[in-house]
Amino acid sequence: MAAGFGAKQAKCSIPLIVLLVLLLPLAGSPHIVVEEPWHPVPAAYLRSLFYASLKPIDWRLIANEYERPIPAPGYDGKSVYDLLAPVQKETGVDHVVAIKAAIAQQDPQALYAASTRAVSGMARYYIATGEGKLRQPGAALGDVLDAQRIYRAFGQPFIAQADPDAFRRLGRAWLDMSSSVGSAGVFGVGGKTPAPKMFAASRKQIAGYLMANYEVKKFKGRTPLEPIPETLLVNSRTVRVGPWLPPGTNLNDPDPLPRLVLNFEARGIDEKDLFLVAYGDMLFDSPEIFGDPARSLGLTCSRCHPRSDINAAFVIPGISPKPGAVDVDGHFFSPRFNDHRDDPLNIPSLRGIRFTAPYGRDGRFASLRDFVRNVIVNEFNGQEPTPLMLDALIIYMLEFDWLPSPYLDPDGTLNAKASQAAKRGEVLFKTSYGGMGGRSCATCHIPSANFLDGLRHDIGSGDPATPNARDSFFDTPTLINITHTASYFHDGSLETLADVVAWFDQRFKLGLTKQQQGDLTAYLEAVGTGEEPFEVFDDENTLFRLAWGELTTFISTLDTLIPARDVYHADLLIRTVARDLRLDASGLKDRSQAPLVYEVADKLEKIRDAIQANDWKRAETLWEEYKRLEAKYDPQLR
Repeated sequence: MAAGFGAKQAKCSIPLIVLLVLLLPLAGSPHIVVEEPWHPVPAAYLRSLFYASLKPIDWRLIANEYERPIPAPGYDGKSVYDLLAPVQKETGVDHVVAIKAAIAQQDPQALYAASTRAVSGMARYYIATGEGKLRQPGAALGDVLDAQRIYRAFGQPFIAQADPDAFRRLGRAWLDMSSSVGSAGVFGVGGKTPAPKMFAASRKQIAGYLMANYEVKKFKGRTPLEPIPETLLVNSRTVRVGPWLPPGTNLNDPDPLPRLVLNFEARGIDEKDLFLVAYGDMLFDSPEIFGDPARSLGLTCSRCHPRSDINAAFVIPGISPKPGAVDVDGHFFSPRFNDHRDDPLNIPSLRGIRFTAPYGRDGRFASLRDFVRNVIVNEFNGQEPTPLMLDALIIYMLEFDWLPSPYLDPDGTLNAKASQAAKRGEVLFKTSYGGMGGRSCATCHIPSANFLDGLRHDIGSGDPATPNARDSFFDTPTLINITHTASYFHDGSLETLADVVAWFDQRFKLGLTKQQQGDLTAYLEAVGTGEEPFEVFDDENTLFRLAWGELTTFISTLDTLIPARDVYHADLLIRTVARDLRLDASGLKDRSQAPLVYEVADKLEKIRDAIQANDWKRAETLWEEYKRLEAKYDPQLR
């Protein structure tokens, strides 16, 4: 289960929107929250810079950011180019022409220069428009807020991390500007007169900074493309900001949360009695096993595979062509592993993984151990895991079970609870078809073998390098629980099981009638249905309680690690658990209990300090104190 659940952010009143834009959490924070809506211009700007920092660059994606109609309501089919066109009145530059030229030339540095000047100019355009409305109290507020929404492209994490003093000064200037526009009050009561001099002073400070850093005649080249304040780079300072992801990213746990089925739990065994399982569970939820940027962004195995299932909402623009898919062997996560192919894969479920070898969508790994190591070291740029880490991760994952099926007998045949349509579909599933070389669906998806054959096949769903290339073979996936794991195929190209049936009917000329297609779909849905697929929360089983139970189970492995004097694995454990305890405290029903959780986390940090100092006697004493503290607070935390 994924620890570190993100709390949804409530809609803010206008004054709080001002603060929110200025004080957004730093990119790369492991505490993931629901993203506030972006203005389409800075959103397109940051996404295009992100795309242009990847290798190879997909210039079609970049052009699309500026050309396509804005999907958000209220823009009446306008594009980002349309929104940028009026900025020329303020800057005297035709920014649309400049951006189009950079894209046509496929020049990343020219794209940075043209688009950065445009976005900065747009913020100044809104400020100037607002200043012209100061005669009417409150009339300029909308323009000031729009200017702040544009400024957001530069503020976090770029100015905030690279030039924190300026970030604070600009934050105060924005607040002064918002205050200076005045207010009409309510029905004429409580109004406030605008303060033009305060507005002008704040405008001078903000516009001056923008022009000096984001509208210069010649920008210093940069890789990756990040809007670091130009004055810092010109002065030859080494400037770094943490990893960041473009607007539209969603790394949150899915809602509803999948139900985790573990074999040992079904047998009544306590995870705390299974050291390797508990430690592997922790590693599955820890960003510490990966390298940057994944680690700094808080990515874990469970972000993509929450509770052994799929995260169908996971998306990173430029890396994910659609939610639930990701290109894990591209430039962003591990440049040394970049295969220079646009080959995203649909995130697979890990339920029943001990039965589903070989591993990887194309079955390239016969060993789960080799597969897991590849994910850590190659796909996500991590250090070589220790043998204990690999043992623990694999032993934990081997406990993943499928959701029990209400419609299947142990031999994979439908039982009496299945519908008549599903039973007719079962016959069709086992029927031989000439278009498939005399084979049936059941030839590959063998019902008595968990709907697997352990082989790889080319069914024509891939993208071969050449017309006759034999490089589009994919591992046969199980059909168990697939009702809950849409979309389908290796690339997620088919949205529903009905789409899958229709695809096979057309591809292999099966000649199925509409009713037969419906019956076969009903069969797949019956096979793919699992009992109670989602976690059910109530006043007692809260989201925090679920996370607390996981984290306290993880930390119980200190009972083994401290006597073993195992510095490395204890340190990794405590870093993971202490951080997630602090983050998960925000999910408490009673937020006044958060200090209790922080106290528990503080105790763990003291244990870590003792271990780092090689003071094992003190570590043992603190560990006993921790256990008493956990037992004291456990009954009341929800």
